[in-house]
Amino acid sequence: MGKVMGAQAGSQMESAKRTLMYRYLMVLTIASGAGLQGWRTLFDNFAVNVAGLEGQHIGVIQSIREIPGFMTFLVVYVLFLMREHRLSALSILMLGAGVAATGFFPSYPGLILTTFVMSLGFHYYETTNQSLTLQYFDRETSPWVFGKLRSIAAATNIAVGLGIYVADAFLDYQSLFLLVGGVVAAMGLWGFSQDPTHRDVVPQRKKMVFRRRYWLFYLLTFLAGARRQIFISFAVFLMVKNFGFTVQEITILFVVNNMVNYFLSPFIGRCIIRYGERRVLSLEYGALIFIFLAYGMVQEKWLVALLYILDHIFFNFAIAIRTYFQKIGDPADIAPSMAVGFTINHIAAVFFPAIGGMLWMIDYRIPFWFGAGLSLFSFLAVQGIRTGR
Repeated sequence: MGKVMGAQAGSQMESAKRTLMYRYLMVLTIASGAGLQGWRTLFDNFAVNVAGLEGQHIGVIQSIREIPGFMTFLVVYVLFLMREHRLSALSILMLGAGVAATGFFPSYPGLILTTFVMSLGFHYYETTNQSLTLQYFDRETSPWVFGKLRSIAAATNIAVGLGIYVADAFLDYQSLFLLVGGVVAAMGLWGFSQDPTHRDVVPQRKKMVFRRRYWLFYLLTFLAGARRQIFISFAVFLMVKNFGFTVQEITILFVVNNMVNYFLSPFIGRCIIRYGERRVLSLEYGALIFIFLAYGMVQEKWLVALLYILDHIFFNFAIAIRTYFQKIGDPADIAPSMAVGFTINHIAAVFFPAIGGMLWMIDYRIPFWFGAGLSLFSFLAVQGIRTGR
């Protein structure tokens, strides 16, 4: 029986690879990953060495970068004006334009503007990407598609990082931003020439959707965003501040992390298909309890680096939250619910880093203890998942 189910799953995955929507999302995911990774790699050095910004400027810009995450609920209204796959292409075009323009605005107001445009494109694409995946791939295939797209994004991050490392010897910042952004924008224009849709998909509601029966999806989405903010804000800072990691060591760690995720992400998708969302998320949250506690206890550099990689691996399990919604939600609610979910996920980005920073000043371990508490709460909450498998 297991072999038969495995063969059926393999056949479904091969069939998914041949669909127009999979190829469409694959190309745009490469574009999205290239744009964000290129911007991240270049931005801080450009802001300091060319624009002459200080720490308070960077903090404000990074906060502004999160604002479009709150604005994703507006996707449901944009869909009155264009079809969802067109919005995906437009989002990639905006992302590319924002990155390409960055080098031409070496000032505080200029970087605020280009960062906002770049981030708006990135967040809107991520929202429509999730929505289109859940609409066009059934519940036995979508986890694998999510995992495969994450794998492709990890490979893109490696390629862009290595490409910039080589090109930096020949090009200035303006040219590098223009090159990366131009390629991304061109891929967005390519998206406008494609129509990967078909008529069998359920039409989406073009209004805000909040339903009481989706409460667990909303809760898990918020908790995932809160935990993620603790990790983003303090994990690398811990490695640099307390363990003396150099820029080269952090870069190597990023490359290794992306290589691991390139191979593991599709496997995680297959695990969701085979074992279900409750078991996979229980494993994630149970492991994160110990990972967050360990951040506050380890004294060896190699151990904290291992924790960082493990944290990233288990973060990929969060795709099960979206596939859980696919199993309990009304098919017409997918697009508005993914938009609302993305907004909920970003609520924590407003206040968690600031609160965590104050707690860090008391004891650097407190933010990680708080993350362990959130993980425990998530572990208990996820036991309520029922999908009727």
